[in-house]
Amino acid sequence: MPKKTTTLKTLKKSEVSTQQSLKESHVDLSWKRYLVQPIVNIHKEGWKILGVMFAVAVLLGLIWDGFWCFSLPILAFGLYFFRNPERVSPTNENFILAPADGIVSNIKAVIPPKELDIGTDPLTRISIFMSVFSVHVNRVPVSGIVHKLNYRPGKFVSVQDKDSEDNERQEISVIMKNGTKIGFIQIAGLVARRIYCPLKLGDKLTAGQIFGLIRFGSRLDVFLPKGVEPKVIVGQTTIAGETVLADLEK
Repeated sequence: MPKKTTTLKTLKKSEVSTQQSLKESHVDLSWKRYLVQPIVNIHKEGWKILGVMFAVAVLLGLIWDGFWCFSLPILAFGLYFFRNPERVSPTNENFILAPADGIVSNIKAVIPPKELDIGTDPLTRISIFMSVFSVHVNRVPVSGIVHKLNYRPGKFVSVQDKDSEDNERQEISVIMKNGTKIGFIQIAGLVARRIYCPLKLGDKLTAGQIFGLIRFGSRLDVFLPKGVEPKVIVGQTTIAGETVLADLEK
């Protein structure tokens, strides 16, 4: 059979085909994805806070003209803090995804809270610390049904590298299709004011789905099932709904 040769004309056709496929793609590859989209997409809880901040800024601005020099940067930071960028989650059902943007601050074996109902033996707990500059929208680490919910009020102390038993927290347990139970906890930090988690028992969740947020600095803990090894290390940066914390299959 005669060999096929690559010509300049063939290469040009290939380039045109590639450009057409990019144009037909539903994924936004423009600069707007990185600069405009994260700020325009604000979590609905954020709009409530921003509305109050704006009203206070207008009121104080009418009293003192110079206040706008301080209020405008604060409002701009509010938009930045409550940003909700789009995320694309892996579809592998065996993956446990990061529930938060931040840095892995701790990985160690601890006994999970009894309220999670995921056993009484020590399990590997991955802690993700969120600074005030992190995206604070939280995402579900695995697909499944909400099995347990437990809210505990508490103090506002640092959660960066402590067990933080005294902090306000929302404990959540999800049971997967294969019967595996995954527990994760929202923990309020030093300057946090309220944990937002509208989940209800029996809710059906999809991995990577938004389920809540914590305001102004906090932490998310995820408990891995017994025998499952983490795929992240301390100091690693995580992206909510995208970074794989562990693989149940392995």
